[in-house]
This record gives sequence, structure tokens and C-alpha cells, in this order.
Amino acid sequence: MSEYEAIIGLEVHAQLKTDSKLFCACSTQFGQEANTNVCPVCTGMPGALPVMNQKALEYAAKLGLALNCQLNRNSVFARKNYFYPDLPKGYQISQYEHPLAEHGCLKIVQDGQKKNVGIVRIHMEDDAGKSIHSPADNKSYVDLNRTGVPLIEIVSGPDIHSAEEAVAYLKNLRNILRYLDICDANMEEGNFRCDANVSVKPKQDKEFGTRTELKNLNSFRYVQKALEFEINRQQDLLEDGEEVVQQTRLFDEHKGKTRSMRGKEEAHDYRYFPDPDLVQLQLGEEEILDWNQNIPELPLDRIERFISSYNLPEQDAVVLTGEKDLADFFEETVSLYNEPKTVSNWIMSEMLRELRELDIDASESPFGPGQLASLLGMIHEEKISSKIGKEIFPEIFREGLDPETYVQEKGLLQISDQNWLEDLVGQVLEENPDEVQSYKSGKKKLLSYFMGQVMKKTKGQANPQVVDDLLKQKLQ
Repeated sequence: MSEYEAIIGLEVHAQLKTDSKLFCACSTQFGQEANTNVCPVCTGMPGALPVMNQKALEYAAKLGLALNCQLNRNSVFARKNYFYPDLPKGYQISQYEHPLAEHGCLKIVQDGQKKNVGIVRIHMEDDAGKSIHSPADNKSYVDLNRTGVPLIEIVSGPDIHSAEEAVAYLKNLRNILRYLDICDANMEEGNFRCDANVSVKPKQDKEFGTRTELKNLNSFRYVQKALEFEINRQQDLLEDGEEVVQQTRLFDEHKGKTRSMRGKEEAHDYRYFPDPDLVQLQLGEEEILDWNQNIPELPLDRIERFISSYNLPEQDAVVLTGEKDLADFFEETVSLYNEPKTVSNWIMSEMLRELRELDIDASESPFGPGQLASLLGMIHEEKISSKIGKEIFPEIFREGLDPETYVQEKGLLQISDQNWLEDLVGQVLEENPDEVQSYKSGKKKLLSYFMGQVMKKTKGQANPQVVDDLLKQKLQ
């Protein structure tokens, strides 16, 4: 066991799902032609005045409530001053001394153990634009469509001590954002971005070690790899009697390493001061109560309910609630076919496989809960076998077909006629006298051979239970 302890704090930027920007009416729609979703306000033209987006405020406050934060009844927007080509105003509108929410916590489960990670603050800010570098043209371009898009920054306390805990925290935070329906929370698409502050210290020391800040963490896998590398790097330095230098480091996903970006001496002085064009944000008790009453059931609560109400194993509950639309799909299917474990098995095996292969979410599934319930009902009523159900699932799922209609049109209904199957079983045994004799001599595994012969003759449509019973009767 290591004699060192890692201290990790995470800063997450989440883009809010509003139709318009934080301080103007420009669209937030992604993928538009460069510099078309812009106006004098978000491009910082002289005399243009910002107006607060009420929906963005509601979304940010709801996350604060979901994370058990104290909502500050008065909060202040400040100007964060720095120069960069994609920041047309020359400053970013953010919150500094008086953020929207503080002193919350987020629960995680790691290795079966529950833990609270502190939330230091949640504050609102507008996004910068995007620089596009073209080596072929030897030029750089600026797209200001993203300028002014509403963000919230969620700052954790220094309560995370491993790369695994950090990933668990981020996944749970992502799920909460999606359950609240306030952010798409896709790291790969950039609307859920993470920076990590990392330090390492001897376990007996009370003071934290020198920290580094890690950037360019755009997937959960890269977060884990970057943190593992950085923790080991700092630990090796301390073991060799060397000092850790405070700096910002980038993660190189190709090499699986972090590298220095800039040192402490290059850190920005942002010269925060209250934005003179924006009044103080004031929250009323009635609107806070209204927002709180509209907080949906959150992921960890849903996990516990799935375990207690549906008698599911914890692993099933965790997987099914990992995506709100998937959890909704499960519950709607169970309301139509009340066998929770069977429904869970089919979703976790057959359905999730198809979703992965099509690279889509449950919300985009062409196959609905009613269709899955219909398929499972046919198997339960022995109209088709489970084997046939699994064989046809990829096609009916991808095409969104009605299972009953498909089975009838393809002539796949299971044969359960005992008299007809009895004659067929007798025929198979007559055709295989040597195997029958071997079976009666003790080679009981030949039963599966006879079953296979019957299935071959019926193209897999014979009811396997009926065939099994008939074979055992005739082979006595």
C-alpha cells in the first residue's frame, strides 16, 4: 500500500440547454455556419447591453438544489478580464466573490462504498468563441457562434483521492445534469468539460502538496489515464527527493502522458470586478420553492428504487439508470410486461448491444417499450422460443417492426402440437438407432443430439420443452 495520498479537485464546465445565449437572443444551435449566431451584445459592440436569460438561471439553480447547495439569494456577475482572439469583449462575464450556489455535496458509490464529495461552488458564466487553426493556409480563424453560450462551472472540494473516484464523480454529475434535462453532458462534444487539480502528499501530512492543473480531458477514459499518470509522476518526484512544480499541464492522449503547458509565473491576473451593465441577481423564495418541487428523481435515488421495487440486482439497477431514457424505457416496458428481471436481461443484453452498434442512445431507439413487451409476451406464451426471439431481435429492432406481425409473416410461430411433434420425435429416433442404443447404455448427453435433429426438421420452430418431454418418454 502506498504511503502517499492523492488530493484531487475537479472543475467542470457544463453548457446549458437553452435556445438562446446567456445575455442575448442569439441561437445556441450547434453546427451553424461560422459567425452567423452573433449580435452586437455577444460580440461586445460598444453600447450593447446584456439582458439575463431567465431559463439559464433556472437551470443553474436546479443543479444547485439537486446537489444540496445553499442558493445565495443575491449573487453578482463579474468581468473576468483577459485577452484572447476568440474573446471579442476582452472579458468573460462570470461570477467570482458572490456565486449562485455554494456548500453542496454529490454522492458517489465506489467499490460498493458511498461517499460525499463536497461542492465548493456553482457559478454562471458565458462561453468564449472558438479558434480554428489551418496549417494548410498558415492562418487561424475565429468562429464567434459559441460566444455567449451559457455555462455553469461546478467546483468540487479536495475530497477525491483516486482516478476511479474522479470518474465516478464525473459520471454521476453527468447523469444528474441529464436527469434534470439542463445539459447534454457529452465530453466528446465539448458541452461537458473538465479540468483537474492534483497534488500528492505523504499520508501523515496535514498540509496538501503542490498542485498541478490538468487540461484537455475530453473523455472519461482520458480523465482516468491522465490522473493515474500525474499521481504516479508526482509520487516518483517526492520519492526521489525532488519538488513538484506548480504548473498547468496538458494530457497527450497519444502518449498517455501529461506535459507542461505553463508555469505558475505565467498565471493570469484576471482583475475581477462587478459587471456595471448587469444588476445583482436576486432569487425569490417562491421561485426557489417552485424549482425545488420540479426536481425529478435523481440517479442514485432511482437505483435504490429499482432494487427495492423491482427486486433487481444492484448491477442491473446501475446500468439501467445510467441513462434517463434507458431507465424510462425499462419502466414503461415493465408496465406492459410485468417481469422486471426478464425485461432487464433483454435490455442489458440484446438492446444495449444494438444501441452500441448503431451508436445511438435509448432516446433514439427505433424499437419502443410496447414492441419489446410484445416480443417478451410471445415468448412467455410459447408462440416463439427465446432462441427465435434473439435471432430476430436485430432486424425487428433496427427496422422498428411489430414482433407479432413479423413472426406471422415469416412463419416463425412455435410448434406446440403434441401429436404432430410425437410423430416427428418417433421418426428421428427411428432414423438414429445406434444413437438410441448408446443413449440407453448411459450416454445421456445424446439427448441434445436428438433435440437438434428435431429442431433441424422444424427449422427451429418446435417447442423445446414439449420435445424434451417427448424424447425422455420415448427413450425410457
